Amino acid sequence: MGCEECLAIGMRWVHLRMCQTCGHIGCCDNSVGKHATAHHQGTGHPIIRSAEPGEDWSWCYPDELMFRISAGG
Repeated sequence: MGCEECLAIGMRWVHLRMCQTCGHIGCCDNSVGKHATAHHQGTGHPIIRSAEPGEDWSWCYPDELMFRISAGG
């Protein structure tokens, strides 16, 4: 698993993010490509989730809001 655009052009990434609309894997804004944000800008898909092991947060671009979804209870 890796950033789809970075893999295609041989770039490296810092962290990975997954689009919660279509499953696209892109790199974070600390990476040179900033492909997760570029995917949002190109598609309008609003929410990404960290694809890093041990991280459970999501980000909503339109609301500029970080959140976690808890398992009900």
